[in-house]
Amino acid sequence: MSNFAFCVLGSGSSGNCSLLKTSDSKWSMIDAGFSMRQTKDRMRTHSLCMDDVGDLLLTHLDRDHFNPVWCRTLFNRGITVHLHERHVDRGIRAGLDHSILKPFTTSIEFESMQVETVHMAHDALGTIGFIFTHAECGTRFGFATDLGRVPQTLLRAFTSLDALAFESNYDPTMQRMSGRPAFLQERITSGSGHLSNEESLRAVKHISENSNLQHIVLLHLSRQCNSPTIIRDLYQDNLAHLYKHITITDQDRCSRLLQLEKQSTSLF
Repeated sequence: MSNFAFCVLGSGSSGNCSLLKTSDSKWSMIDAGFSMRQTKDRMRTHSLCMDDVGDLLLTHLDRDHFNPVWCRTLFNRGITVHLHERHVDRGIRAGLDHSILKPFTTSIEFESMQVETVHMAHDALGTIGFIFTHAECGTRFGFATDLGRVPQTLLRAFTSLDALAFESNYDPTMQRMSGRPAFLQERITSGSGHLSNEESLRAVKHISENSNLQHIVLLHLSRQCNSPTIIRDLYQDNLAHLYKHITITDQDRCSRLLQLEKQSTSLF
């Protein structure tokens, strides 16, 4: 029996959404950046539907992580929305009904799992990383994206992990050669935007030294300034022993459905 099941419906600047569950719970959605139709179509890939979703956890409220078209559906279905207290006002302005909001500061409690949170730099209000711990089995899963830099608070929290989902946004050379406006490149690379492949790899290496990672899921690849081939080569050259554990996500396709356990790595 699986401890956690996890998949990424899609990840990138055009939309982000992932799903996580324990064996005896409904699915928790992490971010909701796609349209309703896109989300439902991608869920059907794994024989899932919105009736299977019980909660939504938001890393932050940028448009690619929360699409306001979800507001009515979340309210009508009574889906609880967990977001950091500093994001509440923006969420309400976006159309979220206060009655379904459950703000947090440092942790979230579920019957089948505990969730620790880490605040990280990203634009004005920051973004939230999550550490999910299975209540019975102790399986630990870290999730972090849209972090402009890797703070020590994250490295201290992301320990003893069994699986990790982590941003690997851009290749520095492709970024420099992209022709993007200087202000956009500055936003991305300034320490409050996104992580380069090299920054991500260094963090993954550090985390892996204090963990037993079965899966490393790489998130939020830039279409214009990154390539799965570059990432694969980077891991083969620098972290070859972890290469077999890598899943590189895609903006337009669902990942496979992963089973996150203490000892095995089979599909869910």
